[in-house]
Amino acid sequence: MTPVLVFDIETIPDVAGIRALHGLPAELADAEVAEFAFQRSRAKNGSDFLPHHLQRVAVISCALRSDDGFKVWSLAEPKLNEAEIIRRFYAGIEKYTPQLVSWNGGGFDLPVLHYRGLIHGVEAARYWEMGEGDSYDARDFKWNNYIGRYHMRHLDLMDLLAMYQPRASAPLDELAKLMGLPGKLGMDGSAVWGTWLAGGIDDIRDYCETDVVNTYLVYLRFQRMRGRLSPAEHDAELAFVRAELEKVGAPHWREFLAAWKSEEKT
Repeated sequence: MTPVLVFDIETIPDVAGIRALHGLPAELADAEVAEFAFQRSRAKNGSDFLPHHLQRVAVISCALRSDDGFKVWSLAEPKLNEAEIIRRFYAGIEKYTPQLVSWNGGGFDLPVLHYRGLIHGVEAARYWEMGEGDSYDARDFKWNNYIGRYHMRHLDLMDLLAMYQPRASAPLDELAKLMGLPGKLGMDGSAVWGTWLAGGIDDIRDYCETDVVNTYLVYLRFQRMRGRLSPAEHDAELAFVRAELEKVGAPHWREFLAAWKSEEKT
């Protein structure tokens, strides 16, 4: 089977970059530097949301379904720095050429990875292949690559289900819960910076991992809807994922499974 790689990123303000761009003094605390950037953003756009290139990648979480089974893991600080996090993510694509699946990956995650990878000098030849070479393999990427919005090698579920209309987009949390899935547990993206400042990188990582599993489960329902999975195959895959998560036994997976079972009973 073609490996399916579901991914999600969590970001924090690029404090060092903001300092450099605006000549802010070194003694200014990280929280103050970020607040400076938030205020500029609010004045310009009415929102705290920072430009993509000023979003520092703190975590990339992945859920991989392949012939070897189902695995969830994270590339995260402080074990890895941002450059290594991004490098390893693209190295996985280089090695396995998976089907990428995301929720709003085309609107947020991938543009951030593009800019931050460029800043760090990361190589990602396979990812950027768009069929310009002479080999048969390269020509195949002309019609189905990771970059084309209407191509399926990267499937942005949010974008596709909304028919590429931003006004029709649905939040992953709400759609997952309407489908009887756990949805977000304990936090959301707006809490990431505050959690980071409080030293909660493990909480951010756990939150990101549950997001990728929610996304994979929505992907399975989509595959059933489009006839790629029969109802029996869909249900068997749900049971398989649940069993694999039960083996891990980490607290966030126990909470996730408890919420999943609770929703299934309603």
